[in-house]
Amino acid sequence: MSSEKIPAAEAPAHFTGLKLGKIKTVAAGIPAVMISAQHILKETGALRGMKALLKLNQKDGFDCPSCAWPDPDDDRSTIAEYCENGAKAVAEEATLKKLTPDFFAANAVADLADLSDYEIGKKGRIAQPMYLPSGGTHYKPISWEIAFQKIANHLNALSSPDEAIFYTSGRTSNEAAFLYQLMVREYGTNNMPDCSNMCHESSGVALGESLGIGKGSVTLEDIYKAEVIIILGQNPGTNHPRMLSALQKAKANGATIIAVNPLPEAGLMNFLNPQTVKGFLSIKTHLADLFLQVRINGDMALIKALALLLLEAEAEQPDTVLDHHFIAKHTHGYEHYVQNLQQYTVAELAADCGVPVAQIQAAAKVLAQKKNIVACWAMGLTQHKNAVDTIKEVVNLLLMKGSIGKPGAGTCPVRGHSNVQGDRTMGIFEQPSPALLQRLQEVYGFIPPQHHGFDTVNSIRAMLEGRAKVFMAMGGNFLSATPDTNLTAQALRNCALTVHVSTKLNRSHLVHGQEALILPCLGRTDMDLISGERQFVTCENSMGVIQMSKGNLEPVSDELLSEPVIICRLAKALLEDRSKVNWDVYEQHYDHIRNDIEKVIPGFDNYNERVRHPGGFYLPNTAREGRFNIQGSGKAHFSLANISPLSLAADEYVMMTIRSHDQFNTTIYGLDDRYRGVYNERRVILMNEKDIQRAGLKAGDVVDLINEDDGQRRVAHRFIVVAYNIPERNTATYFPETNVLVPLSSVAEKSNTPVSKMVIIKIEKAEGRKLKA
Repeated sequence: MSSEKIPAAEAPAHFTGLKLGKIKTVAAGIPAVMISAQHILKETGALRGMKALLKLNQKDGFDCPSCAWPDPDDDRSTIAEYCENGAKAVAEEATLKKLTPDFFAANAVADLADLSDYEIGKKGRIAQPMYLPSGGTHYKPISWEIAFQKIANHLNALSSPDEAIFYTSGRTSNEAAFLYQLMVREYGTNNMPDCSNMCHESSGVALGESLGIGKGSVTLEDIYKAEVIIILGQNPGTNHPRMLSALQKAKANGATIIAVNPLPEAGLMNFLNPQTVKGFLSIKTHLADLFLQVRINGDMALIKALALLLLEAEAEQPDTVLDHHFIAKHTHGYEHYVQNLQQYTVAELAADCGVPVAQIQAAAKVLAQKKNIVACWAMGLTQHKNAVDTIKEVVNLLLMKGSIGKPGAGTCPVRGHSNVQGDRTMGIFEQPSPALLQRLQEVYGFIPPQHHGFDTVNSIRAMLEGRAKVFMAMGGNFLSATPDTNLTAQALRNCALTVHVSTKLNRSHLVHGQEALILPCLGRTDMDLISGERQFVTCENSMGVIQMSKGNLEPVSDELLSEPVIICRLAKALLEDRSKVNWDVYEQHYDHIRNDIEKVIPGFDNYNERVRHPGGFYLPNTAREGRFNIQGSGKAHFSLANISPLSLAADEYVMMTIRSHDQFNTTIYGLDDRYRGVYNERRVILMNEKDIQRAGLKAGDVVDLINEDDGQRRVAHRFIVVAYNIPERNTATYFPETNVLVPLSSVAEKSNTPVSKMVIIKIEKAEGRKLKA
């Protein structure tokens, strides 16, 4: 390999052998059990794997490193309180494969970057700190002490702390997140982008501005008690499979489920619970009573149409459809909302969202007759330019029905990563509240920076422009998770130093600054011992429950440190005698960290005592309690927004990025997307059959995908056309392969979240590249 070769930012455009099968209409079942077992046996062996799985999501075990769906408050399955994705996540983390210095000596960075993301991730756990010197081609081992000193030297040499970026992944525990923001703010910056910037930031903004708290309001009990559950822009069968058990329980209690999505996902339709006799016998539970197949970003128009029909029903039968008592007592702006709504007709809105009027009327009839409604959503709503307004429109619908702040009703933004909500609670935010900064000053005696920092998009811009020169990531795969892959790669390459605290190798380690460090940490499954005493950390799930997480496996290397210990030792090297924080005490026992979290973060009274109760405790939630106080009004606010029709040229399409069933975020577990009938291939584009014909294409053709926003030509090379049930002019592709097409400049209003679910593309046939159909 030439020393001049630049490590590739994108995965190679190689095909792996596409096979198409039957599209599934049922999620989970015995196949999910078998595939989970295969992953565990391959990576960990039977004994180590079962030892981990028996403690996964148990009250005395560890929190799943995958999604943030909550655990039941009462009894949990002693055999399998986890899903297929959870088992895959454990297999990835608990693998016995490890990367020693010999591996890095034998593999140049640029050669590793020529592998696919799947191949990179399957190499194993990083076993010791690694360092890539300036001009180097291979990572080399380095001691922890020297690594910390190198980081400190770089950071202390900057002309301003604002020239450093400190990213956080949603995997990071509460204790580590609290220490991280404490170190960064004592250092002197609020540059703390996190993965929430790219996913549920829109939810936080919308809920904060309409209800007064940027979190969902429901508990699992509310799901069970709901009369209607609306699921918008979410694929629970792949992304949050344990949610299916909650939906099954709700159905048994009489709930009606309305699913809204551009794709008819198996997990929205039917569920086979392998832990029940019926599921074992392949007797499925039917989930969605109504499936409304919206066009991509048609959700706002659909919700407005439903609201209009509710107004009509209320006019026909006064005081039987809307909750006027709730509206008068707890809300502000209803009259203006109604006036804004009445500028539309149901027919116009139906045409905009792509759902037939008759189907919208059927959904409205269900809503009109019920009082307890839960609305769930995920990235299908949050990653659009109008995401904040769309989510506010969902809130408007709930406010009309008085369906917030009572049992069986409320908001349910389903978080993706297992502690992304907890990290924000701990203060990981580039826009900290004055109250948080004041408490930090009172408890620790230093004055935190008051000005806002960079979020993810603005961090990339700052690195591109040379305004940020050191990048540090607490977990995650920043390059592959972010938009505009090649621009982000250049941003990282512009840095003097890039640092990643990680468990496994990923592409962000291979596209680096002038110097680079990989600091290997313990994972959720790993036992964490300090002076012979077993430690635990805590996490917050999607519904605001704080509970302990205690790994039970022997780490694959003695060279691994926990995230809290890494931060403590780095802080001591960085801040030295000028720090007013007793980092030594925090490093000795995590109870000391929690004692001080209690002093700084509201809702954590008696933290150490309460978190030791089986199942942990709920944080306060004003919306759940029916208390709203927007702008001092003491009420929730109806919001106004207008539809902005999309105009496409004849050769343009809307693309949304999605996960396959064999991945979690940027971690690729395998090459199959079995619910959608796509096997052994990730470089596919799902298209409507009519669009394929109109474009002069055939299923199996190889095409290039192009985005031309901002006058820049972005190309994702070599994708196989697959005919699929998706609305016309809409397409779907897997990320991170097509993140290269997501413009850095295309962001949601107010939240600045990259618009990964609505990318305007053109499709060009790749000449001479034809697969047999």
